[in-house]
Amino acid sequence: MNDYIVRATAADSSIRAFAITSKNMVEEARKDHDTSPVITAALGRLLSGAAMMGTMMKGEKDLLTIQIQCQGPAQGLTVTADSAGHVKGFPRVPVVELPPNALGKLDVGGALGLGVMSVIKDMGLKEPYVGQIALQTGEIAEDLTYYFATSEQIPSAVGLGVLVDKDCTVRQAGGFIIQLMPFTPDEVVDALEKRISEIPSVTQMLEEGLTPEQILERILGDFRLEFTDTIPAAFQCDCSKERVARAIATLSKKDLDDIIKDGEAIEVKCQFCNKAYHFDVDELKEMRK
Repeated sequence: MNDYIVRATAADSSIRAFAITSKNMVEEARKDHDTSPVITAALGRLLSGAAMMGTMMKGEKDLLTIQIQCQGPAQGLTVTADSAGHVKGFPRVPVVELPPNALGKLDVGGALGLGVMSVIKDMGLKEPYVGQIALQTGEIAEDLTYYFATSEQIPSAVGLGVLVDKDCTVRQAGGFIIQLMPFTPDEVVDALEKRISEIPSVTQMLEEGLTPEQILERILGDFRLEFTDTIPAAFQCDCSKERVARAIATLSKKDLDDIIKDGEAIEVKCQFCNKAYHFDVDELKEMRK
């Protein structure tokens, strides 16, 4: 099944909801960065959350970046999403080995530890919007829930899950975001809180074979759920040799001269997808002009 996001409203538009299945994009990221299981889970959760948050933006050129800087062995993660379901990201440290947490699950919170999450929205204005929070649990879904409540003043429930198979490939990945609008009646809020406390984990629902639509049905089926649209989602990097060349060309002439003096071709890798670009001495001399 291809990755996709569904958007919906419920309770007479007082609730807005998003759900994603993201197994392919998370597996693509795992292969590109050769991540260990706990980093696959951390990066996969952030990719899934960012993809849904990207579709909350209106403009075609709008970009959302989520950066985590942390004191745990993972050190940090960076993910960027656009408004059309495309997302890319990379871990600071691709391989971290930790014992399972107290629940017997991959210890994403332990890998991240204490830290800061920054959400940067570039919507074509003079200055990008930046919201920043201290990591609450490091499990990512709870941290995004806290971000929405404190930085955007939107009460939200965020569920994210990545199930890694025994061979380290991605078995399941996905999630949901449920948000309450200011005019949501108290009885709806109470009923929704009760429902969310009763549902199984995201990975459990995906293992049962539930689609994003069925996950939202399970949470919001009693709240007059209406699906508004479906958006394909994918891990997609927009790097190119030309863009990398422009980055190299910003080096000082002295630095370029030192590289040229070595007389050997160089390899530069894209941070987001690890694709390697090669530049021979003649190409470097051309940049030096």
